Amino acid sequence: MQVNTTEEDVLVTASGVELPGLLWRPAEPCGIVIFAHGSGSSRLSSRNQAVARWLVERGCATLLFDLLTDEEAADRRNVFDIPLLGERVVETTKWLKARPDAESMPIGYFGASTGAAAALVAAAELREQIAAVISRGGRPDLAIPDLPRVTAPTLLIVGSRDDVVLDLNKKAQQHLSCDNSLVVVPGATHLFEEPGTLEQVGQHAGDWFTTHFT
Repeated sequence: MQVNTTEEDVLVTASGVELPGLLWRPAEPCGIVIFAHGSGSSRLSSRNQAVARWLVERGCATLLFDLLTDEEAADRRNVFDIPLLGERVVETTKWLKARPDAESMPIGYFGASTGAAAALVAAAELREQIAAVISRGGRPDLAIPDLPRVTAPTLLIVGSRDDVVLDLNKKAQQHLSCDNSLVVVPGATHLFEEPGTLEQVGQHAGDWFTTHFT
């Protein structure tokens, strides 16, 4: 990261467990983005960290944290327990807002995989407290009952070659009544491993968050 950034290892207290996280903060952040990924060790995901770095360069603080403990993540059923994951995102948001350095900042969610559904469930509960949501290759269809209650502007990003997930995102989008958009990244598969595709995700994410944070 080229901008002057502070890095802090944190322990998020959520629903009675402690979840390790990584907080990156530029000198004068315009808002803070909470990353949500359904599997364990989300904070160490190279793709999440790459997007977080690009967001920091655009002036956004970022919180990467693990939605599940190592023991919980070992049970694959927890990865698809959307009510559990959504509650973790809600509790993490409350934990973050209790910090003096974050209490007045706009908050956004960046969700991937089942973490996108968790982020949308949390956004439906917290409503106007959340400024913007992004799903990257996510499963918003797993949160369909909650989607009509989401008020935060929501951006769905899917690879053009991720056929099944693209179809699921199109179906889920029909249930959103908030300001929303679907961006299809040409040539990208589910993990955005193709050259230049993840950079496009970072560009779209930076534009979306900075627009809605201000």
